[in-house]
Amino acid sequence: MDGEGLAELFAPFAAVAVRRMFGGHGVYIEGVCFAIEADGEVYLKADADTLAQFAAAGSSPFVYIARGKPTAMAYWRLVASAYDDEEELKRWAALGLGAARRAAAVKASKAKGAAAATKRRGARVKRTRR
Repeated sequence: MDGEGLAELFAPFAAVAVRRMFGGHGVYIEGVCFAIEADGEVYLKADADTLAQFAAAGSSPFVYIARGKPTAMAYWRLVASAYDDEEELKRWAALGLGAARRAAAVKASKAKGAAAATKRRGARVKRTRR
């Protein structure tokens, strides 16, 4: 599936930005990647809050080979019924977007904490140099 096809697929849910990545595509809303496409398959971001729903629907994770070993990512295959049913698509896309936003919030919080720690260390260094 190409970028135009992905934008068309997710149009009932929201306007998306599609970017080429690693031989596939990343699908973004407001700068947050909530879906990827690889080898013609669409995968949505999943987390501890949504994983059981994906598994119960018969979905499977995106797996790639790294250093000769299969590695699963936190993206799960879009269920087949969502391709033909706009309401299903909206429901699954909302789960993916929610998981992606939670992951982005955790990442931002960690980055903010690391920046604050660096600032505190810098303040201690300046005081000891006097």
